Amino acid sequence: MHDIRLIRENPQGFDTALARRGVAPQSEAILGVDTARRDVATRMQEAQARRNEASKAIGAAMGKGDKDTAEALKAEVAELKTTLPALEEDERRLTAELNAALAAHPNLPADDVPQGEDEAGNVEVSRWGTPRSFDFQPIEHADLGPPLGLDFETGALIAGARFTFLRGAMARLHRALAQFMLDRQTGENGYTECMPPLLVKDEAVFGTGQLPKFAEDLFKTTDGRWLIPTAEVSLTNAVQGQILPDSALPLRMTALTPCFRSEAGAAGRDTRGFIRQHQFEKVELVSITRPEDSDAEHERMTEAAESILQALDLPYRKMLLCSGDMGFTARRTYDLEVWLPGQNAYREISSCSTCGDFQARRMNARYRPEGPDGKKAGTEFVHTLNGSGLAVGRTLVAVLENYQQGDGTVEVPEVLKPYMGGIARLTPLG
Repeated sequence: MHDIRLIRENPQGFDTALARRGVAPQSEAILGVDTARRDVATRMQEAQARRNEASKAIGAAMGKGDKDTAEALKAEVAELKTTLPALEEDERRLTAELNAALAAHPNLPADDVPQGEDEAGNVEVSRWGTPRSFDFQPIEHADLGPPLGLDFETGALIAGARFTFLRGAMARLHRALAQFMLDRQTGENGYTECMPPLLVKDEAVFGTGQLPKFAEDLFKTTDGRWLIPTAEVSLTNAVQGQILPDSALPLRMTALTPCFRSEAGAAGRDTRGFIRQHQFEKVELVSITRPEDSDAEHERMTEAAESILQALDLPYRKMLLCSGDMGFTARRTYDLEVWLPGQNAYREISSCSTCGDFQARRMNARYRPEGPDGKKAGTEFVHTLNGSGLAVGRTLVAVLENYQQGDGTVEVPEVLKPYMGGIARLTPLG
């Protein structure tokens, strides 16, 4: 959600920043509603003050025996009591309209975000690792995986398209990846493990920006709750409506959860294989910081995600997304794209974003900064960040394709062997 004060102070700057996201100028319409709301609020306050003043004057007039004045004042108070509810209703309506307008538009990109309309405008920041040379033609996971336990047919039979059934050592490898990621993020990268709800209320998905604009990408239950598309929703909303002490920041949380997405906005994309599923697991990273620390925290979070790929010896590249390719709530995003030799391409495996105070305003999440003398000042909105550390299914795909052997087996990466109960290689199921 945007800060109305900043729009009042610099409407042209607001429109210019929105234009970088491909959005038409909005400041005139927003400020029009804001002006009307402030005018109604002023009239309402004046009417309330006059009602109180006239009510006191009635007693004084009665005490002096001035019945005519008292009656006139009574009539005025009665009229104000009729007028005030209408003004209060107008104020509520205009406030709701203003908040809806402030919440409807995407976050403003940071100054260092490259200009662009889509992924073609993204900028490569760095690369890590060297793609492996094969003495055979590597194949995609969708062809490699089924004999090893990646069962697309049974998943579709049970639940339909974009669901997969994992068997045997394949299921264990998936679990090993998830556990390794969680252990690394908590043990070495300083995140606190959490186990949040998978079902959340409207306020939670509004707070992190999925509602109202992206409702079609979510699954909703019959009792009005939403299945989380990512643990970002639950973890970030852990500070919803709170005023945190300065000493509590930065707050770093991680969770391994199932994630549920309808993929309505991705129809026809990655229908083959394990890349884009309606249900998948992910280790999510969320940080709540002071405003002045959020840029450094963004780099730290991205490095935490990179550390998983490096430990697994999976080549990847780091991309800075352009203004037209970022998510709705992000002000800056790094994507990590892992090398998939079967596809001969880099594919996204993690997205790490800093959102500034955009989500915090929607959630009303604040902190109370302390001055140099220890005295507590007023409150400020926190900054929020989120990232994948990593998406488990996509990492499984990367391991299968990068560690495949010419005989159709797959080696288990060294760091995962302690989690595999002695299994060092995935072989075709009997």
